Amino acid sequence: MSAGRLLARLTVAPALLTVAGLAVGLPLLFADLFRFGPALLLVPPVAAVLLWLGLRDPDPESAGDGVLGRVSWWSTGGVIAVALVFLAVQSWMCAEQIIVRRDPASYAQFGTWLAEHGSLPIPQMRWAFGGDDPALGYASPAFYEQPGDVLVPQFMAGLPLLLAFGAWIGGTHGLLLMGPLLGAACVLSFGGVVARYVGPRWAPAGALLLALTTPMIWVSRTTLSELPALVMLLGALALLYDVRAAAASGRTRTVRSKAFLAGLTLGLIVLTRIDALRDLLPFVAFAGLLVARRRRSGYPFAAGLTVGAGAGLLEGFVLSRPYLHYLHASVEPLLAMTALVIAATAGLVVVLRAPAAADRLAAAGRAVARGRLPGAAAVLTLLVFAAFAARPAFQTVRRVPANADDRLNAGFIEAVQRIDGLPVDGTRQYGELSLYWVIWYIGVPALLLAVLGAALLARRLLRGRSAEWLAPFAAIMWTTLTTLVRPAITPDHPWATRRLVAVVVPGLLLLALWGTAWAMRRVRRAGYGRWAVRAAAVAAAAALAVPVAISSAGLAAARTDRGEVAAVRRMCTAFGGAGHSIIVVDTVTADRFLQVIRGMCGLPAARLLPGAGQADVQRVMGKVVKAGRRPVVVGAQAAQVAPYGPPTQVMALRARQDARTLDRPPSGTWGLAIDVWAAEPQLP
Repeated sequence: MSAGRLLARLTVAPALLTVAGLAVGLPLLFADLFRFGPALLLVPPVAAVLLWLGLRDPDPESAGDGVLGRVSWWSTGGVIAVALVFLAVQSWMCAEQIIVRRDPASYAQFGTWLAEHGSLPIPQMRWAFGGDDPALGYASPAFYEQPGDVLVPQFMAGLPLLLAFGAWIGGTHGLLLMGPLLGAACVLSFGGVVARYVGPRWAPAGALLLALTTPMIWVSRTTLSELPALVMLLGALALLYDVRAAAASGRTRTVRSKAFLAGLTLGLIVLTRIDALRDLLPFVAFAGLLVARRRRSGYPFAAGLTVGAGAGLLEGFVLSRPYLHYLHASVEPLLAMTALVIAATAGLVVVLRAPAAADRLAAAGRAVARGRLPGAAAVLTLLVFAAFAARPAFQTVRRVPANADDRLNAGFIEAVQRIDGLPVDGTRQYGELSLYWVIWYIGVPALLLAVLGAALLARRLLRGRSAEWLAPFAAIMWTTLTTLVRPAITPDHPWATRRLVAVVVPGLLLLALWGTAWAMRRVRRAGYGRWAVRAAAVAAAAALAVPVAISSAGLAAARTDRGEVAAVRRMCTAFGGAGHSIIVVDTVTADRFLQVIRGMCGLPAARLLPGAGQADVQRVMGKVVKAGRRPVVVGAQAAQVAPYGPPTQVMALRARQDARTLDRPPSGTWGLAIDVWAAEPQLP
């Protein structure tokens, strides 16, 4: 196999394997059959079919390296080497976030439950506490209490389904290592996208740049939904490029199969992130354009997009409805916008399919290409980014708390402001700094080259050139601009980097590399020698990479959230085996451990509700004993559990956690101390 064909296939395979896992896992979950046996039986044949359809060479009769043209083994080997080194380093530095404090541990506990039980919802097991009691609650952050004595996890099920595969193979550590594995898949796939849209020579540089960014490093050490979303986005962009190559060679079946897979891969991103609906809107319009222009890829791409997004929405409304209800203020407008774009696209297809309208559109396109609009679009692109740069001078983004969650968030921001020595104002969202967040992580040279690339591509596209960039450019610019306008995330860093990693950072790096390649072609055309051009390319690559490496150096070398797996295992052992019911009397401990105890210790767990006291605990303990079980009272301090029996410390975790900054890039860590005490009453 040639270097080009190997690179083209390797960089699409991660997305196809991710799709295979989701395509098998979701139906099994709906059928309450998500177990290792059925998955092992079904995933290999489904993956084999998807790989066969997706990795077929668009033009097998062509000479050389296939869709990528001539590719050196240095390019292919460089991309593979960067991905493997990234995987090794991230696996060594992997965080063990399983104690619920923020989303990574919530995802880990969701995945753990699926791996162990294979079904939803989660039973509250009130019977283990002698039935209903007004002093007890069963909900905790990310696990909603619902009618029918059940709990429903927060978030879409896509990432937890994938995490369950890791848990089946390697237990809790295998689940956690899915983060580095998916991160390495992102790096590998990005190299393939760069090879296709910029050029194979730039592929290793692209993979290295993404691997060095703080967002990629941080996210891939945890379990967050942005990882599979980015894998699938990059794989779909690569497939769309391959579709054009297959169409040029006249291979209709390959065009249709790859187009369907590209749409399916994009649509299934919704199964991992509901807000991906916003990111998919340009692809909806692109699908309509393909259909309107009677391209062979139009209907298959639209069908795949519909099937994938429909599966994600079905899961959301059937299994994750409380989560969507929690996000209703943003989800409902997003659904309305999606419906509007679909309707507008359908109407546009009907209009453009009319022969007269098509002729007029073609004439208008030729007029635009010859006129001043392409140049104006380039200038407008520059002005838009200039406006974002000037934004802090004329805007301060605030959000007045409107509910309990908003007030909790405001309190958190105020706490970080006090630690960082900033003016205390819980309404501050720091969204006006969004472009500077990007600069922190990719550097000024990369941003300037990305803006240059975006301006040039806008002009080229309006002139009818570089057509392969239409969908990627629209998606990158749309998501980047909407994210910069409203990041919609708690603004502490590195936490807020997750909002940038799914599209913004890789998209701008892709544009920066294209802008760099364009500049190098200009240098070559100016008559400079080969060695001068190569020296200029190396200098440009260094100018891109050095700021990125400097910005991520502090975080890259910091190991955080270590020891949680061993600490939780010791705690579970201390609780004893089956037959115990855990009553948590401390609010913070209940928030952190209720689902951990339920999912990893395999024991029923409940929390003492606000207003309840010792008499309520004594009553509940009596009901537990009558139910034939042994009560264990748990809290954060010995004094909280001492009234119910001899206190025993079952966890004394001392570790490091990510520091939190609001107005500067993150560079250090904070201490993390978690104590858990338990008391088991002496029963006759």
